[in-house]
Amino acid sequence: MAKPNLTSMSIDALLKLRDDISRVLDRKADQLKQQLASLDKSDWRGTRGASTLKGRRVPIKYRDKSGNTWAGRGVQPVWLREKLKSGAKLEDFAVQNSHNTSPRKSKKQRKAKR
Repeated sequence: MAKPNLTSMSIDALLKLRDDISRVLDRKADQLKQQLASLDKSDWRGTRGASTLKGRRVPIKYRDKSGNTWAGRGVQPVWLREKLKSGAKLEDFAVQNSHNTSPRKSKKQRKAKR
């Protein structure tokens, strides 16, 4: 498309050109809004951002005699790091797991509270 010489156009022609440009921009904006709406409907947010496991409680894996605990997730706590540097082994702090130490409540307990 040839570039129009805007300085030589009449006021009516410039107003018409402005209206045409406004209509085209509105159409493009509507198309983009529809595309964003279709992306919002799909579950694209589930693949990014916070983990689905964030905030869930996990059983304690390591404990010292002072009562400090660590579940084995994330950065090692300072108390454990210091004791490992002083020569202790990680296995020295391991907690023996039994079937009843799960932080989840059984279905019977959940139903009873309702």
